[in-house]
Amino acid sequence: MAPYQYIARPSPFNTAGGTTLPIFAITPAHIDLRAIDPIALDWARKAGFNAEPGAVLLIPSKDGQLGGALLGLGSNPSEAPFITGRLARTLPSGTWHVETAPLTANRLALGYGLGAYRFDRYKPSKSEAPTLMIPADADAADIKRQLAGVFLARDLINMPTNDMGPNALEAAFRALGDHYKANVSVIAGDDLLKQNFPLIHTVGRASAEAPRLLEMRWGKKGHRKVTLVGKGVCFDTGGLDIKPAASMLLMKKDMGGAANVMGLALMIMDAKLKIDLRVLVPVVENSISANAFRPGDIYRSRKGLTVQIDNTDAEGRLILADALAYADEEEADLIVDMATLTGAARVALGPDLPPFFTDDGDLAHELADSSLTVDDPMWRMPLYMGYDKDISTRIADLTNAPSGGMAGSITAALFLKRFVTKAKSWVHFDIFGWAQSERPHSPVGGEAQAIRALYHMLAKGKK
Repeated sequence: MAPYQYIARPSPFNTAGGTTLPIFAITPAHIDLRAIDPIALDWARKAGFNAEPGAVLLIPSKDGQLGGALLGLGSNPSEAPFITGRLARTLPSGTWHVETAPLTANRLALGYGLGAYRFDRYKPSKSEAPTLMIPADADAADIKRQLAGVFLARDLINMPTNDMGPNALEAAFRALGDHYKANVSVIAGDDLLKQNFPLIHTVGRASAEAPRLLEMRWGKKGHRKVTLVGKGVCFDTGGLDIKPAASMLLMKKDMGGAANVMGLALMIMDAKLKIDLRVLVPVVENSISANAFRPGDIYRSRKGLTVQIDNTDAEGRLILADALAYADEEEADLIVDMATLTGAARVALGPDLPPFFTDDGDLAHELADSSLTVDDPMWRMPLYMGYDKDISTRIADLTNAPSGGMAGSITAALFLKRFVTKAKSWVHFDIFGWAQSERPHSPVGGEAQAIRALYHMLAKGKK
């Protein structure tokens, strides 16, 4: 069974064989003069090609036709591990193969595939994309499932909210579950109150589309019990504490946590990992209407803790609180939550380096090792308990928005930690979910963050 695709698209790879054009990936110091035709080398010298990272130069054949391409790797290829993604957006149509490259086959093919991503649902491309022959020694199936997971996350984030509101996100969630024969259930609208998910209901009740909690179960009982929780705010106006217009421009991506856990779930299910998998996605739109929740309101959470609303724009931690409390009731071996949660995380580490928080040192080391192994960046931030007092308030157990504006990503993590007390391990990722500038392996737009590293860690079977 082929990996699930939310938006059907042609494969960036060609397995049919036939005539292909060569790509020579080279560093300035290691041009293989015997492998490249002298005419092409002369062409490269005259064109000023010096193998800078990502530089691509088409080269002629002896008869003056297109003979292949040179890809510059720079002096230190390890600094740009997915540089082959540049080829997918630079080469003309046709089928290509890599003739020489000081890169592993898996890294080479994965980089190309990541760079081949296009979101052209609303503006179709007029040109045919090139395809690459996957090297014979690459793990083609695993590369394709990783790409499918990343592309799912990117697709869901890139969709505008008029086509990716709560109803549409539920439909995408159900389709993913159906593809892998998982069990999917949904609690929506006032049933959230009846089944004790008051914070999810509170945040989403002002929207024209009902709030809901999506749940997926897959795998066998007795295997490692892993629960993924993703923030699914399909659009965030800020609520009554309304955001300025400029701050709303990217709020379609506020369901990036949901998109990423769905991409990770795809990888787990497609690889048939020995995991008892549970996926929880609280889905809302933080809208403004007569019944919107207000600053100063106090609500009781599923766990019983009362929460004072000091800012309606700190809504993500509220819906996660109910979902995490629900996840924690089954005492999972590992709970992973992912959310586009705080601007403070971006200030601390920027858009491309997502912080993670956990009080499990062994888990943190495993995540860091997997991050380095697969070049999926992340950085551990402290769950500093000295700031725990900042999330307390005078007349409720917790505030959703501590005053002072200091250590915002840490206090948000500490807030979530209050709702996870039984699981063996828990980790919280505060992701941005967006690439602000084009990189070899991704265009500007929705981005998968940390899920390749998490998949690698889980596939090793240690956590």
